[in-house]
Amino acid sequence: MRRGENIYKRKDGRWEGRYKKGYKPNGRIKYGYIYGKTFSEVRSKLYGMKAYYQTQQELYGGACIPLEEWGHHWLNEIRQQVKHSTFNSYYFKLTTYVFPYIGNIDLNELKLENGKYLVNKWVEKGLEVSTMQVILRIANQCLYGAQEKDYLKQNPFLLLKLPKKRRKLIRALTWDEQNDLEKAALSRKNHTGLPTYLALHTGLRIGEIAALKWSDIDFDRNIITVNQTYQRVALRKGDQKTQLILGSTKTESGTRSVPMGKTLRKQLFKYSKKATGEYVFSTKGKPVEPRLLTYHFHQIRKQCGLEDIHFHQLRHTFATRCLEPQNDINSVSAMLGHSSTQLTLDTYADSMMEQKIKVIYQMEAAMCERK
Repeated sequence: MRRGENIYKRKDGRWEGRYKKGYKPNGRIKYGYIYGKTFSEVRSKLYGMKAYYQTQQELYGGACIPLEEWGHHWLNEIRQQVKHSTFNSYYFKLTTYVFPYIGNIDLNELKLENGKYLVNKWVEKGLEVSTMQVILRIANQCLYGAQEKDYLKQNPFLLLKLPKKRRKLIRALTWDEQNDLEKAALSRKNHTGLPTYLALHTGLRIGEIAALKWSDIDFDRNIITVNQTYQRVALRKGDQKTQLILGSTKTESGTRSVPMGKTLRKQLFKYSKKATGEYVFSTKGKPVEPRLLTYHFHQIRKQCGLEDIHFHQLRHTFATRCLEPQNDINSVSAMLGHSSTQLTLDTYADSMMEQKIKVIYQMEAAMCERK
């Protein structure tokens, strides 16, 4: 070995050069190796690798910790800080859509190109842009956690761009469709159509309806309080199972109060006289499974001859009916549990086709009067 060179003559006759890549989690140095037939060949290659990794450590830190190893450590750290359903979501997305592709790369060797490769894999799998946004947000949180530990100097995915999101317009039911659906819902035996009717008149999500308690309904003030959700979430990868979780609403704005109209109050009050247990819709004392609510909804919409309609469109229909008379957008946004009025407008403004047609007719009528 030449002094200070870290170049050795091997027993097989080749030359080996060693360079420092960074530090392992236990603090020990992680080395990389270069091989060649001659000392000069190895020294030439070694000079470039030393310079490269010196720059890497200056830019990204010296932590030679595989992303997957750090990711599992980070997940364990946050486990007690987030809801159970949130943790399961984070775990599933990282272990399914991130670690299998770039999990073997050390933190201090992650680059923007690795992020671009990851996005290309998501595109190949046919993921929606909205799903990509969620996965990238979780991955960034994981990397920010590494920054807080000084394992990473800067997040290499900070400038990562996703494909442009194509807006999917979700149409609201027409007045006639809604009337047909309401009549069919209220005609169902054992009040199995009441959740559908409730969604049309409050805009509650299916998980919020499933978690609704009688104590959340104030018949004196005609107000429904939304503060919980009941949903089925995926457990850790490998278990191949899901679990029903009762938890708080997704966001602070999701906890809200929604007024009841007279017709809805009448239906709920009549049902309350027959119901048992603390949950409005229950089976054996537990909140009703959201999938069962969906099953009953599809029976009702088939009865009405409505094809390609899903439960969430009831929420869109409620929002549209509220916005059609040009009501106060702040009030509508609050009832929907949105974090901003802009979100309400962006989500529902395009669904008011009947109102748009009415505007065109009014414009034509006005033009005819001027002629």
